Amino acid sequence: MGCGSCGTASGGKPSGCKSNGGCSTGGCNRLNVHDWLMNLPFSDPESTCKIIEVSFNQGSRKEFFRNNTLQYFEKGEYITVEGVSGFDVGEVSLSGELVRMQMKKKGVDEMNPDLKKVLRRSTEKDIEIHLQNKAREKAALARSRSIAIQLNLQMKLIEVEIQSDGKKATFFYTAEDRVDFREMIKIYASEFKVKVEMRQIGIRQEAAKVGGIGSCGRELCCSTWLNDFKSVTTTAARYQNLSINQTKLSGQCGRLKCCLNYELDTYLDALQHFPNNAETLQTTKGTANLIKKDIFKNLMWYVLPGGGIQYPLTIQRVKDILRANSRGEAVDELKPVDLSAGKNTEIEHAFVDVVGQVSLRSLEKTSKRNYEKNQRERNENRPQQDNRRPQQPNRPPDNRPNQNRPQQDNRRPQQGPPQQGGGDRRNENRPKPNFQPKRPPQQGPQGDNK
Repeated sequence: MGCGSCGTASGGKPSGCKSNGGCSTGGCNRLNVHDWLMNLPFSDPESTCKIIEVSFNQGSRKEFFRNNTLQYFEKGEYITVEGVSGFDVGEVSLSGELVRMQMKKKGVDEMNPDLKKVLRRSTEKDIEIHLQNKAREKAALARSRSIAIQLNLQMKLIEVEIQSDGKKATFFYTAEDRVDFREMIKIYASEFKVKVEMRQIGIRQEAAKVGGIGSCGRELCCSTWLNDFKSVTTTAARYQNLSINQTKLSGQCGRLKCCLNYELDTYLDALQHFPNNAETLQTTKGTANLIKKDIFKNLMWYVLPGGGIQYPLTIQRVKDILRANSRGEAVDELKPVDLSAGKNTEIEHAFVDVVGQVSLRSLEKTSKRNYEKNQRERNENRPQQDNRRPQQPNRPPDNRPNQNRPQQDNRRPQQGPPQQGGGDRRNENRPKPNFQPKRPPQQGPQGDNK
């Protein structure tokens, strides 16, 4: 009921993904837990766990409540629970036997009488009041920050969570030193008309509430599943042969990444086979210093003074040199491992004449097709060009007697008898196009008119 694809159906169940209370995408809440014991049958239904885990504010806060009602609540349903001098509306995140495992992990006693109770399944009025008060949180956060700046308090307000009935507000903040906010609490109480609770959180909890994408391309671990923050030191990076680069090793919170501890135990187990006190080896050429340890290939890399060449040595060879050094002897050679022997040598191919072996039929077809297309376009454009400049063919000589007839020209009108020999002499000097239409065969003059 938190993701955009879900809608509210009857009974407070999400209707978007049709999962009957559980979001199949896993994006409705942070710190989601899959109930893998949900469909398992139990021999004694009376001994089932009566405690329900409820999440608030899209999973940023989770608490346990006792279900004294006879109703069964599924994951994803809105329920109304006891709050501070009122009620609160939350979403069921776990129910059944898996809740006992979560309580044992967090150190909560199931028989604790101080556990708050579940009142009822949330009604439409409860959800309406809940949404109205949640809409006030952004404005309350902006106003509370401005008040803290006016009072010149060295603190940073992260989030404001208002109870569903609007009677209590919790302000989450971070601060390096102790802050005297007694005056600020009075201003908050008169400004927002609620009971004020100030709760200090760490830098990692701040990043978990804000959320984001890590350098690995996935969502932050602290905002999705990690809730137990352990101390991380640069020693974990040294064991894993990582360069001590503060920019690459720091997370979004500004501290060292929590993922540095994920594979630390594996590296420590692998380093048990490496010899201790092997940082230096005495040779006749000088003292060889240890640079790094490769746990995957079981190699130790050394470098001699005055040179930048690195020598990979096996664990057994390093132990032999250490025994010789303990007797006061310096070895002549390190006898490094030849790593190029295991690599496949690249074969330099000789010149091969592949003329006629490579098929270029597709290119030939394409070029031939383009040539035929150009020829068709050229033939279509030629008659149009001829129409622009009409060419008058030379007429055969006329044997009829000369008559005074007007002869017109396209450029200048001219009157007079035609010249002997037939045709206009100006057409003879004009350049002829390459394309000449077919003409009837010319006949020479049959007689002299002189």
